[in-house]
Amino acid sequence: MSMIKYCFQSFTTKYIKNKMAVTEVSSNKMFDGLQKVFSHESTECKCTMKFGIYLPPQADSKKCPVLYWLSGLTCTDQNFVTKAGAQKYAAKNGIIVVAPDTSPRDCKIAGEDDSYDFGSGAGFYVNATQDPWKTNYRMYAYVTQELPALINSNFPVDVGKQSISGHSMGGHGALICALKNPGQYKSVSAFAPICNPINCPWGVKAFTGYLGEDKEAWKEYDATCLVKKYNGPPLDILIDQGKADNFLAPGQLLPDNFVAACTESKTPVTLRMQEGYDHSYYFMATFIEDHITHHAKYLK
Repeated sequence: MSMIKYCFQSFTTKYIKNKMAVTEVSSNKMFDGLQKVFSHESTECKCTMKFGIYLPPQADSKKCPVLYWLSGLTCTDQNFVTKAGAQKYAAKNGIIVVAPDTSPRDCKIAGEDDSYDFGSGAGFYVNATQDPWKTNYRMYAYVTQELPALINSNFPVDVGKQSISGHSMGGHGALICALKNPGQYKSVSAFAPICNPINCPWGVKAFTGYLGEDKEAWKEYDATCLVKKYNGPPLDILIDQGKADNFLAPGQLLPDNFVAACTESKTPVTLRMQEGYDHSYYFMATFIEDHITHHAKYLK
């Protein structure tokens, strides 16, 4: 029996015992590996959550490093899986890629589906402290604790080798997860991240709703603030930003603020401004190989 098949059977049995049934939603062969989607009952988010996982062909015979991908506003677990084209390069480098959903779903909270930038599809990777969001909207704990524990226990993962990346709201998530958990991630990268949310309209709206009016609390989820006090293993941060991104000029992304903070704290960062590229998955598909290669340097 192959390791992948064994893991699928053993983790199902284990989590049914612990009343955390994991259900396979779909499975497709891709670049000699397997692109799968699973659902499970989340203890942090108190709802059914989905995640995509790509198991490269190497995972059939050995444990592999893992890259977590965090998607942006309005996305689900499917956008990255179907549009970015990461599987080809994950297969080449023997890296497992995990792509969770961007928020809790169907929590019966009044207003959760009213806007694209708050509520469903817009969890902002924080642990909410305000009613009525604080019970379910715990995406930070979900991404940094619950999901990795689930993946590490039930898939052929080299537990000591994980990295994180993301896009837009998910780029914000990737940066804060790495900066708030020194040593947990070997590397971090982002496409068009929301770099300084306490100073942009998206961030102010989300943080006010999820975290309340105390702006000091907001700083604990702002990469530009966090990097100034980062005191952990060296992080080699790669950021790609399209020059034609329609969210760049309105002041939603603020990459220059983050680079200035990195310079102040002597944290290595590479910001590549890509001529003619926008905020879409066309942009990400173009440069995803570079990001997988960036992470492979630290995961191998």
